[in-house]
Amino acid sequence: MKEEGIFTKEESLRYSRHFVLPGFNQEVQLKLKNSSVAVVGAGGLGCPVLQYLAAAGVGNITILDFDVINVSNLQRQILYTIHDIGKNKAEVAASRLNQLNPHVKFHVHKGKIDSTNAFALLRDQDLVIDCTDNFPTRYLLNDASVLLNIPLIYGSIFRYEGQVSVFNFNGSPNYRDLYPTPPEPGSVPDCEEGGVLGVLPGIIGSLQCNEAIKVLTGLGQSLAGKLLLYDSLTSGMTIVSIPNHGQKKLIKALIDYDDFCGLSQKKDKTWGNKTVTQMKDITVQELKELMDSKADFQLIDVREPHEYDVCNIGGELIPMADVPHHVDEISKDRKVVVHCRSGKRSGDMVLWLEKNHGFENLYNLKGGILAWAKEIDPTMPTY
Repeated sequence: MKEEGIFTKEESLRYSRHFVLPGFNQEVQLKLKNSSVAVVGAGGLGCPVLQYLAAAGVGNITILDFDVINVSNLQRQILYTIHDIGKNKAEVAASRLNQLNPHVKFHVHKGKIDSTNAFALLRDQDLVIDCTDNFPTRYLLNDASVLLNIPLIYGSIFRYEGQVSVFNFNGSPNYRDLYPTPPEPGSVPDCEEGGVLGVLPGIIGSLQCNEAIKVLTGLGQSLAGKLLLYDSLTSGMTIVSIPNHGQKKLIKALIDYDDFCGLSQKKDKTWGNKTVTQMKDITVQELKELMDSKADFQLIDVREPHEYDVCNIGGELIPMADVPHHVDEISKDRKVVVHCRSGKRSGDMVLWLEKNHGFENLYNLKGGILAWAKEIDPTMPTY
């Protein structure tokens, strides 16, 4: 952390409630001002984390998110309004937060973070905060933080429950000590599939920010080596210890995390002397051509019934959780197109069906219903 002078009169007034806290003086506030923090994900967890980091006076905040805002986000992602739908989350967040605290410098990255750019994006940070919702990125951020020796604040939410921890801080365990191997693809629903109580990200995100402030300032006792579990239905909070299994020494370099988590979109397989890709994509334009030509194919929608009721393109509804019980209803002798809202769930199901039931005729609809609404039918309601 590089020192940058003293506080202006306006800053002194802004942070005055900090200065009257026991043990929280201007020197402590200066640590926040001179800190650089990367927040990966500007969604449910990212919104409260970003708001409280900015309000607290963290001097440099990098916001990383490639996603755009949609109406279903507004139930919990409280930085955004209906006027922001379709806009990039990181850009909107930075603009709004600048109005909250113009003394903070915001840096935006609208692309995906992956193994090729993680070091460049994170190496100058004092702290990384994981506000993501998928396992490949969690393992990526963990490994990058370990290799760069940067503390990582972890948070996750699922339906009514949340988790918070601090990894790689003063020799503490890392994410791989808690979860050495990822779960099977599709076995853990995300918010889109399993739902989430709207207020829960606010609680968990606030706890993440609290840990960030403690790590940056040296105040209090952090959750390093501990996992906080919160149940919103009972307001119960439990803290358990995380054993250090020495996973840190096994992290030598960044890897292909989609492949590590079993989510690789391209898995080559040899048939005779020809190499083909097991999982195949189809664009919405190609699907429209199939429909218009009355081609003999099967269209399967793996979303939930309430999503289907909002909008659909006439596919057979087999919700993702029900697919394993209806495998015999999926054709093996003609082209089958599987789709969901964005292409993620359907992609996971295509890979699962290929791996476990030997399907070779499945196509994932690239971009899902969202792409259809954008490129084929702009009048279709989205969610």
